[in-house]
Amino acid sequence: MNDDTDTERDTDIDAVTLEILRNQLESVAEEMGQVLITGAYSPNIKERQDCSTALFDADGRMVAQAEHIPVHLGAMPEAVDAVRDRDPRPGDVFVVNDPFAGGTHLPDVTLVSPIAEGEEILGYAVSRAHHADVGGMTPGSMPAGATEIYQEGIRLPPVRLVAGGDLVEDVFDLILANVRNPGERRADVRAQIAANERASDRVADLLAEHGEARLREAFDRIVDYSRRRVEAELETLPDGTYRARDVLEGDGVTDDDVPIEVTVTVDGATMSVDFAGTASQVRGNLNAPLSVAKSAVYFVVRSVTDPEIPPNDGCYQPVTVTAPEGSLLNPTPPAAVVGGNVETSQRVTDVVFAALADAAPDRVTAQGQGTMNNLIVGGRDAEFTYYETIAGGGGARAAKDGMDGVQVGMTNTLNTPIESLESEYPMRVERYAFRPDSGGAGEFRGGLGLERELVVETDATVSLLTERRRHAPKGVEGGGDGATGANLIDGESVPAKTTVDVDAGARVTIRTPGGGGFGDPADRDPDAVAADRADGKVTGEDAPADDDADDGGSSR
Repeated sequence: MNDDTDTERDTDIDAVTLEILRNQLESVAEEMGQVLITGAYSPNIKERQDCSTALFDADGRMVAQAEHIPVHLGAMPEAVDAVRDRDPRPGDVFVVNDPFAGGTHLPDVTLVSPIAEGEEILGYAVSRAHHADVGGMTPGSMPAGATEIYQEGIRLPPVRLVAGGDLVEDVFDLILANVRNPGERRADVRAQIAANERASDRVADLLAEHGEARLREAFDRIVDYSRRRVEAELETLPDGTYRARDVLEGDGVTDDDVPIEVTVTVDGATMSVDFAGTASQVRGNLNAPLSVAKSAVYFVVRSVTDPEIPPNDGCYQPVTVTAPEGSLLNPTPPAAVVGGNVETSQRVTDVVFAALADAAPDRVTAQGQGTMNNLIVGGRDAEFTYYETIAGGGGARAAKDGMDGVQVGMTNTLNTPIESLESEYPMRVERYAFRPDSGGAGEFRGGLGLERELVVETDATVSLLTERRRHAPKGVEGGGDGATGANLIDGESVPAKTTVDVDAGARVTIRTPGGGGFGDPADRDPDAVAADRADGKVTGEDAPADDDADDGGSSR
């Protein structure tokens, strides 16, 4: 540390110094992510990068985040608030995954570490990672037929995993005794601890460079700057009330559509988002904690405002999100929720975008694939658990085609490289390709979905949590719908949400949805039409729906 006392420091930060500090703080969050990714053992974190990292101030406000997984980041403040209620001390690390106490769904394990200057807490380092298994009734902890959270894995309220700098071995042993692949879980948690420790080291460097008073002022100024920028963006939207409705294709127990309704009110520099009219919480696992709904709303707000605004708590202060208690988006225990984080969040994104289409038509795309296409394969002997979300078509934009084979909405993960998948798991990739004709026709074409076909070389349990197998992603302004997706095992169509045991040699095929088109197809540039045909992206005049996709049912 420098010898200067904080009271001797000039804390009136000029714009240049503030920008330097902002970038330094965001660099800390990014470096945390790199430490976590490079230190993890499981392919889901080290290859797919299904993790997120962020810095918070002492009041629990996010001040910097790495650009990782949208559904993680908007929900992180709930975890920090839950930890702050447990009297954290310097040297502690809390672990939490309970969706009703700061988490999202049980596989997302969050570590929260106080960052201190002496005995005074200055802020918090937070890492969240999707662990490929946290126990429960099926490998991968994402059973399609779950009806209560106890079936989905070990549930951790905020508890000290490290106390005063020392690992609490009893707590760690308790966690590892309740999960499959405990060696992998141990290594991944250790990587999260290392990421949080790196944040503490880097913030100590910033304290030495700038002093505590200036750093605290920077927290306030950075948050305030983002708030003012978002407020200015909201003021460019026409005041009014905007409504939309969409559905989920069953809850994992029944095939019945589950409605999500939203009313968005833009009033000057504020936006309120109310989900009154949404279905009551369901028996299956598509329930989503309110923190997940908030994440989806915040993602939409980021998308329809300037994406260059620094992402922090200030971005979300002008936005309020409400949902009736006991509803699909604000369930009460012991509701099953594992699918809510991955699939319901996607539909919330779609429905809020649809509501804002009239307010910001040039900023809202046609619908993307609207699902994460969750595929989990676990050995019945508990020797391995493979988890993946599979990309699909992005929605076309007002002046550009949708992107082919990308993650959309609430996830931002990479794929598992074939080489890594085949070396880590007893599986073989037989096909991995774009789906011709899956993007919606339009002046601007929707993005193509993918087809991924795996051969499972041992007896295993396969779980699928998917959407858009029955209701296609919608085109806009005269654009065509994207193709629906399909799930097949040994060539036979299986429900959108299912858990089944398969024998060695089983062939699992996932065909992901395409994105909707934008504008009248007759207005498409003839050169673009010719290029589509030459590239094999389009083989017919239109983009047909998948014939295998009409069985969009639910679990076993």
